[in-house]
Amino acid sequence: MNIGCHVSVAKGLQNAPQRAFELGCEAMQIFSRSPRGGKAPELTPEICNQFKIQNLKFKIKASYIHTPYYINFVSTNQRICYGSVKVVREELERGNLLDVKYVVAHLGSAKDMIHRQSIKKAIEMLGKTLENYSGKTKLILENSAGAGNIIGSSLTDLKTILDGLKSKAVTGICLDTQHSFASGYDWNNFEKTLLQIDKELDLQNIKLFHINDSLVELGSKKDRHAHLGEGKIKLKSFEKITSFAQKNEIDLILETEHDKVKKDIEILKNFRAKI
Repeated sequence: MNIGCHVSVAKGLQNAPQRAFELGCEAMQIFSRSPRGGKAPELTPEICNQFKIQNLKFKIKASYIHTPYYINFVSTNQRICYGSVKVVREELERGNLLDVKYVVAHLGSAKDMIHRQSIKKAIEMLGKTLENYSGKTKLILENSAGAGNIIGSSLTDLKTILDGLKSKAVTGICLDTQHSFASGYDWNNFEKTLLQIDKELDLQNIKLFHINDSLVELGSKKDRHAHLGEGKIKLKSFEKITSFAQKNEIDLILETEHDKVKKDIEILKNFRAKI
């Protein structure tokens, strides 16, 4: 199990491994393109080779790509829907060039669609995204905080979507601790919550943790990350999550601000050292 955080790719993603190392990372997450829109920068053979070399040099054992914020597989606007298919497929292909382990994607919001239809739509569009894809980089779906008609706050829904996909290119989920807490999964009652997650999702489907504390209360349905020990999830709960992740070889990626993320990483490493 590796511990790391989301890292900036300013002035070229080949610079990210050194930034990650300086923060104490063993793994890292990046955007391979602007999360807010625009054309993806070209990945030349030289950039790809430099990225791999720098990962080896700075001992970054696993890399992950997070898809842009605007992805929406369940929009009734076909341009947005098919644009999401195109971008996520591109991210998988880019991840494959970079030897990235997983691409992490949210599913989007179904504003004008009943829930059952939105799940069906998500399966359909993800199927189009993965059609004839054979790269080593796999897709994992991230749970959401639950505001509005966002798809993915319910782990049962994510399991239904995973079961509905025939492609081996999608392999499970990224479980965000803050999003799940905001959706009503109480990490401060760890054993009960783990049983609930196993029942709804199957624990074997957890492939990555986004490990963030929550500024907001349990069930608030708001996406508000906090540094470890500064939110509503107890440090003891993060210690238990770390132990679970270590036993199951699941990496931990922080998405907290860089002002204190180094301390967050140290907290997790200290928890791991106790196991």
